[in-house]
Amino acid sequence: MKRLLRKKSIDHIVQELSNSKDTLKKNLTVIDLTSFGIAAVIGAGIFSTIGKACFSGGPAVIFLFIFTAIASGFSALCYAEFASRVPASGSAYTYAYTSFGEIFAWIIGWALIMEYSIGNIAVSISWSEYFVSLLRNIGIHFPAWLSIDYKTAYRSFSEGIIHPYTDAWNTAPLFLGKKIIFNLPALAINVIITAIVYLGIKESKLVGNAMVLLKILVILMVISVGFFYVDTANWNPFMPNKVYGVMASVSAVFFAYIGFDAISTTAEECINPKRDLPRGMIYSLIICTVLYVLLALVLTGMVSYKFLDVKDPLAFVFNQRGLNWIGGVISVSAIVAMTSVLLVFQMGQPRIWLAMSRDGLMPKRFSKVHSTYKTPSFSTIITGIVVGIPILFLDYDIVIEFTSISTLFAFVLVSGGVLLLPDAVKEKNKFSLPKINSRYILTAIFVLIIIGLNYYEPNYFSNLAKYSPADKVFDWFGTRIFMYSDDNVQKVSLQIFYAIFAFFVGLSLWKNLSLIPVLGVLSCMYLLTSMNIHNWIYFMIWMVIGLIAYFSYGIRKSKLNPKNQVVE
Repeated sequence: MKRLLRKKSIDHIVQELSNSKDTLKKNLTVIDLTSFGIAAVIGAGIFSTIGKACFSGGPAVIFLFIFTAIASGFSALCYAEFASRVPASGSAYTYAYTSFGEIFAWIIGWALIMEYSIGNIAVSISWSEYFVSLLRNIGIHFPAWLSIDYKTAYRSFSEGIIHPYTDAWNTAPLFLGKKIIFNLPALAINVIITAIVYLGIKESKLVGNAMVLLKILVILMVISVGFFYVDTANWNPFMPNKVYGVMASVSAVFFAYIGFDAISTTAEECINPKRDLPRGMIYSLIICTVLYVLLALVLTGMVSYKFLDVKDPLAFVFNQRGLNWIGGVISVSAIVAMTSVLLVFQMGQPRIWLAMSRDGLMPKRFSKVHSTYKTPSFSTIITGIVVGIPILFLDYDIVIEFTSISTLFAFVLVSGGVLLLPDAVKEKNKFSLPKINSRYILTAIFVLIIIGLNYYEPNYFSNLAKYSPADKVFDWFGTRIFMYSDDNVQKVSLQIFYAIFAFFVGLSLWKNLSLIPVLGVLSCMYLLTSMNIHNWIYFMIWMVIGLIAYFSYGIRKSKLNPKNQVVE
């Protein structure tokens, strides 16, 4: 057990960086970091998943955007505290190594690998849809069998689903008796972005900043024009599917917010990370939340929420109003926006590989820095491969849910990790979390929640203890397995959440814990309670694979293993 919990000290990490010859080039300012944050947060979420969120929650989905932003904000402050103390690549992985120990660092690093990989797969697929749709609108018909994944094509054919790519199955060529179907545009954009990231951080930031400026201008135009076509009658009822409908969109909404985590992976390339990283995270989160809320109000005001379960909601609502030219502008800006997301995510993952390799948990080649471009060259190429291959066969809905759960898991550990840090020494131009005693505030919040739930739903806690029949059929690679229903899983998750909430209340009364990281842990854990059975099963499978890799390689090769330490 002692080997699993061995830690790296912050001083040791800083000393390693100062002594290392393979460091990354410092190029980033607070403007660049804020731009990266906006680039990562405003992408597929605002051009695609926001429609699904509005469909489930109605206009009241703005409350979920705000709550998710608050939960992300607590985590962002915790990230900022770590980033100001540990200005190194690795993000939550490096932070967990200094607070929880090696096994938790590995787990969070493994989760981050999944977050960035699966996230970019989702964005690439959405990018492809907009790209092919744009080509179609200007009279260029891209082959259907080259713009969709195999599973979706087969499902559309077998179930008779009406889809722009319905004919993909029928028109696909045969090779050795098998249909050739894959998403070529998604694969192509992944290759292009990988090449840009490989060339250097300066090139990446120039491309990213230009795309961010363009998409913000387009979104402001959409909001400004859209408000003239809002019919307030569409906001009534404001919460048509009640709280359950709002919370049903957690995966879609939270997917929109995961980008600010990627900013912390660039810590080593910041000119002044102690000052600029915290500011970049907070600025980008505030800007993006305001835009999301305004856009959700415009969408649900222009058409009824019932019609927004579409992949291109922004273009859809303007086309419904006869403003087809704006739909065309949105399609172009969506392609630009999602390209910037791909750029930031594709920058983030290689730096996780790099940090894990430096610690010995991954093979040494992953920490190789290009002599000319000063980028993690080998890790960048591997990232392109890891993202590119699954693009050919994974479908969009699975990857969104898969990404959200791993990110929330990372946020919980980062927020909890801050509680284990020693008190910071106040320094000029260095961010430090405001110390707010949680003893009485957290207790009051807990009591008010219990009273409020009992008042508005008298049978809430008795219903929480009741379970529905385990009639959920889980289709896994064609095998039908009877599993617990999503309702049961969420009830068990909520029971665990309230137990942990009560535990933190007791701990706060005893230890006077800092309020912000505690709220970060609890708010993200609450969002986790809305994840369905598929999310948890895929996540657990990924974690099992990761633990096998750690115990077969990482634990032996770790630089904290006494056998691998060099005596100077």
